[in-house]
Amino acid sequence: MTTIVLRLTLAVVFLVSVSLASEDQHRWCGTASGSELVNASTNSLPLVVLYRVPVQAPRVSNVSGVVKDANGDALSGASINLLSAKQAAIATASTDANGKFELRGVTWGRYELAISQRGFAPRRLVVNLPASESSPLEITLTPSALTDEVSVTAEYGVVVERDETPQKVNVINERKIAERAKSVLAQVGAEEPGTALQRTSPTIGAIYVRGMTGNKVNVFVDGVRMSNSAARGGINTFFNLNDVSNLRSVEILRGPNSAQFGSDALGGSVQLSSHPPLFTADKGEWHGKFNQGFNSADLGYGGNLLLSYGRPKFAFVTNLSAHRSNTIRPGQGIDTHAAVTRFLGLPSTVFGSRMSDTAFTQYGGIFKMSYALAPTQQLNVHYQRSQQDGGKRYDQTLGGDGNLIADLRNLMLDFFYARYEKQQAGFFDNLSLTYSRNSQREERVNQGGNGNPNGAITHQWERTTTNGVQVQAVKYGMTRNTFVMGGEFYHDFIKAPAFTVNPVTNVATISRPRVPSRATYRSGGIFAQDIYNVIPERLRLVGSVRLSAMAYDSRAADSPLVNGKPLWPDDGFRNNNFTWRVGSVLTTLPGLNFSTHISRGFRTPHITDFGTLGITGVGFEVAAPDVANLNATIGSTADRNAVNTGNPVLQLKPESSLSYDFGAHYKHKRIDADVVFFVNNIHDNIAKQTLILPQGAVGTMLGDQAITSQLANGAVFVAASTNPVLVRTNFENVRYVGLEQMFEIKLTNALTFAQNFTYIHSQDLRSGLAPNIEGGTPAPQGWLRLRYQASNQRFWGFWFEPYVQGVLRNTRLSTLDLEDRRTGAFRSRTNIQNFFRNGATVRGLITAGADSRFGTADDILSATGETLAQVQDRVLGVGVAGSALFTAIPGFMTFNVRGGVRFNERHELMFDLENLTDRNYRGISWGLDAPGRGVNVRYSYRF
Repeated sequence: MTTIVLRLTLAVVFLVSVSLASEDQHRWCGTASGSELVNASTNSLPLVVLYRVPVQAPRVSNVSGVVKDANGDALSGASINLLSAKQAAIATASTDANGKFELRGVTWGRYELAISQRGFAPRRLVVNLPASESSPLEITLTPSALTDEVSVTAEYGVVVERDETPQKVNVINERKIAERAKSVLAQVGAEEPGTALQRTSPTIGAIYVRGMTGNKVNVFVDGVRMSNSAARGGINTFFNLNDVSNLRSVEILRGPNSAQFGSDALGGSVQLSSHPPLFTADKGEWHGKFNQGFNSADLGYGGNLLLSYGRPKFAFVTNLSAHRSNTIRPGQGIDTHAAVTRFLGLPSTVFGSRMSDTAFTQYGGIFKMSYALAPTQQLNVHYQRSQQDGGKRYDQTLGGDGNLIADLRNLMLDFFYARYEKQQAGFFDNLSLTYSRNSQREERVNQGGNGNPNGAITHQWERTTTNGVQVQAVKYGMTRNTFVMGGEFYHDFIKAPAFTVNPVTNVATISRPRVPSRATYRSGGIFAQDIYNVIPERLRLVGSVRLSAMAYDSRAADSPLVNGKPLWPDDGFRNNNFTWRVGSVLTTLPGLNFSTHISRGFRTPHITDFGTLGITGVGFEVAAPDVANLNATIGSTADRNAVNTGNPVLQLKPESSLSYDFGAHYKHKRIDADVVFFVNNIHDNIAKQTLILPQGAVGTMLGDQAITSQLANGAVFVAASTNPVLVRTNFENVRYVGLEQMFEIKLTNALTFAQNFTYIHSQDLRSGLAPNIEGGTPAPQGWLRLRYQASNQRFWGFWFEPYVQGVLRNTRLSTLDLEDRRTGAFRSRTNIQNFFRNGATVRGLITAGADSRFGTADDILSATGETLAQVQDRVLGVGVAGSALFTAIPGFMTFNVRGGVRFNERHELMFDLENLTDRNYRGISWGLDAPGRGVNVRYSYRF
């Protein structure tokens, strides 16, 4: 039935689109899909479409204009590049002595016009042909541009201004990226309405979009999917491997849009755009940029060298980067979740003012090439490689669980794509074909037991390789209509050998990897999108439909045999999904528009959902097939107090969402204001709940871990985690309600004030409590800034910007949050005993008592002179079995100042004085406290 609905929908959209696409003469034609004759005895449904093929000359137009500075003087030699939505260079020119330029014979479409001139900030405009041909463009360049109004991802395959799209999008340009990302890419998500920073470890982080992160927000690089089926729930292991110096912009689409971007876009989508190679008008030209920076908060330093070369038909860009982050000093030198604080009640300063295990090194490079095969054909090739060395899960060592080993070794990203793009491709105005290969590699080495030196050391090596193909075709009307259709297919293959080492005997044994090795995941879809200007410059409608399908397979035959049995069973799943979205933008007065957007999203479970067995961000998890014969059931919560619901552990099914947006935007002269209200309902939400087993489970093996204890309610524990064992299940329906608001006013030509505020409330519709979604929900937060731009001259200038971040106290923590070492940091008497006798003893905090033997009742905590029993009573309270260290996340406010000096066109020095009051704070699901008072300095040289 879904296929029939999709075919009929596409037929209607296609008929409307083609009939509106051209206003010239046409002839009627017809096509048939399937057999030419309908056989009533078959189930096939041929689709017959009547359409009109234009009989006309090539649909081309010219683009002309003049480029001036703020004083009205013409700028000669400015570089003009016309880019497609896929960032392919379509045409190029340079301004003459009078600042004029002209691009001739450009195929109809919506393009980005990129203008650059040394000494000025780059400018990006939307060009809509043939409409933009009617009058020459007048373009003004200034030395500093604060905002970027052009989006290349908000409407798939089409370049639009932010005001034109009903779905809200944050466009973070290259300057903002440089100002915010001191250490890792995820930091660019701060300071934006509707988004927040998630930082599990110094290396691992992600961006919250409307309260969701991890595998509920998908990531694309230049329109190619980077997210894969091995993605985890509340973190994004490989996101920060995209070096900030590779990027021209980051676009964050807020809200579900599975109709465009497929599975995982429940919260939104993060789109990374790298620097495009740009052609030159006549002779070959070299350009480059060198950056060098230092950050005192983590004693970090690094830099990059970006080189570009362009000729009329050939261009390339290459970038080499390296960065070293050393140990981080948190606010006031205190780590609030340190293992010594969590288990012993001691301040983290017993080990100094910096957080151990927070140092790492990152390095890599990128190469991009564009070649004009013909005036209407381009070939683009992209390859990037990056690696992180020395990273550790600080929240699993002394920053949380107190373990001795939690290494993230050799995190690597190899990302390649080749894209062919053609204008005037038969009936369509633009056609693009893309092949991609995405390889993500990691090696995790863990030892649990709260610092037990004799605990088993697990080695889990994992590589996920994704091969993908994409096709997209676009048809433009003269002024009214734009039609986009296409599809993609991705094939994921995981190789995941694993073994466990006994540190006493040094004997290694094969063990169950985090996910089944040699598992495959195939996903793809076909889509259609139509953009219709009902009343030009007044009413704009957008609609999209998509049919997606996936298939997951893992085989017991691919498993090594341990004790004559495979480590995982046969497993598989098939699913298809129909999604859609509709939106409108209504302009009532000049500069004032109202938008609505309704979207159905979905997320099919990943290999990680189906097959995870091992340590994750919130503890130790099992997969449904691995407990199939244990009479396992689901707990009512994600903590040790869970009640047996009696619901059996079953394999997962997809989760879906229905989202509603209502917004108003006003932009006129000096004022830019925006407010959005949204509701996002998630059905069959995949939550993490406590695993309940029948009594007598102690000693049962769950992968490479034996169950060490079991509570009366059936919750079980393993040595690798302080939390009860968890299992994923379609447990609840969830509703997110939110308000996003921003305001900016240009007080004078030099002074600008801006602020934004985000409020998000999430709840389980059954209980009204916070849902057990990994990562939790960020607290309401806001930003203020006042920017002074001292000069508008080309050759020199400086700017100065105080800014403030404020976050309210977060009391809506789920049971999963309270157990999470990164947030609530639960501890029991057993946990305290384990750390006291293991991690604390190994680190020299414990002395042997009168019997001169460690591990006995008279051992002493040196700092206080207490025995284990006395420490347990002081930390938890007499007779208390366990409690969370934190039941809420404190609110905070930070005061900061940044600025810069630009001189001689080529040189720029930027600084940022962060957290001037040295405030100690962290966000939800952060595995480390935020940096304290520090200064970041960055020098740039252009040539």
